[in-house]
Amino acid sequence: MAYAPHENVSDAIKRAGLPESHDIHWSQARKEEVVRAVRDKLISFDEARWRYLLSHSEFRQWEEQVDARHSRKVEPKQPLELRNRELSRGGELEQA
Repeated sequence: MAYAPHENVSDAIKRAGLPESHDIHWSQARKEEVVRAVRDKLISFDEARWRYLLSHSEFRQWEEQVDARHSRKVEPKQPLELRNRELSRGGELEQA
């Protein structure tokens, strides 16, 4: 665990700003906080599962949602090829 031996899981959860119980609205941001805390080994999966009453499949679903959210790429307004051509000619980019 990432917390010191003299620190308990409740202290680690408070320090990380995680919800203290399962009885809340689970927004995407809160789900992401819990997934990140488990991945960063701030709390164990078993601790998160016990505290938030999660099943293995529910936690995996949260992980998939977090991963999908972070894998979306922002598409540039102009294709990269066109932007490079404009810059190589010394021209400025046109605003779309």
